[in-house]
Amino acid sequence: MDRGMPGSTSRGRLTVGVRHQGASAVVTPEGELDHHTADLLTEALEQAIADGRSRLVVDCAGLEFCDSTGLNVLLGARLKAEAAGGGVHLAGMLPVVARVFEITGAGAVFTVHDDLDAALANVAEA
Repeated sequence: MDRGMPGSTSRGRLTVGVRHQGASAVVTPEGELDHHTADLLTEALEQAIADGRSRLVVDCAGLEFCDSTGLNVLLGARLKAEAAGGGVHLAGMLPVVARVFEITGAGAVFTVHDDLDAALANVAEA
């Protein structure tokens, strides 16, 4: 559902908002991230990098589900962001989403924060 936020787009079960904070882009996916909705997040992350925002903070607090396709989107964004001199920070993951990262070991390649404020404070220090 599109909540009418500036910089937000919607595709069925996923809404993705994007805002800029300093040199970073804060990307906020809300809903279910899977094979049917992954391209919406991919587009937002790639556009942020194309706009020169290689420091990405993904606020996962509203992400209710993430499958392997969604995980691959985030891993791909990480590689592109690092190639551009930045990185991807994940914040506020619900337990069901954090479990996917734990099972796959992907949590070891991301900087994961308890909440958005902690992520933004860490990114600002970088």
